[in-house]
Amino acid sequence: MSGTLKITLKPNEKLYINGAVIRADRKVSLEFLNDVQFLLEAHVLQPDQASTPLRQLYFTVQVMLMTPHSADAARRLFRESLPRLLSAFSEPHVLAALKRVDQLVSEDRTYEALKAIRALYPIEAQILNPTNVEQERPLALAAGE
Repeated sequence: MSGTLKITLKPNEKLYINGAVIRADRKVSLEFLNDVQFLLEAHVLQPDQASTPLRQLYFTVQVMLMTPHSADAARRLFRESLPRLLSAFSEPHVLAALKRVDQLVSEDRTYEALKAIRALYPIEAQILNPTNVEQERPLALAAGE
């Protein structure tokens, strides 16, 4: 992140910043004047929600961002998990995106890595359950995000 970033929190919404959890008691706007690692509550994956390979990868990267004291262990787990994921997928877009996630994590750009993983969820859902997936967006659209 470069420059200023302004975000607005709703009442009782949580924000995770560099391992700290902040909850707003009313609507509030925050302006970050320097680089900061943060995650909005809406993007936090709970452990029981890490039920697919990509969601497990997301959870691992999320731990790096939310709990800096556990980042080294999470980074080791990420390094062990990523090669297995790369060998499990054959879709070129997914493989390219996972390699980009690897680069982002290596550059300590965890928020962007999380965003890239989330963009792959619809494709993973189609692969894991091609007959029962709600077709919110065509595969080509999801790939263009």
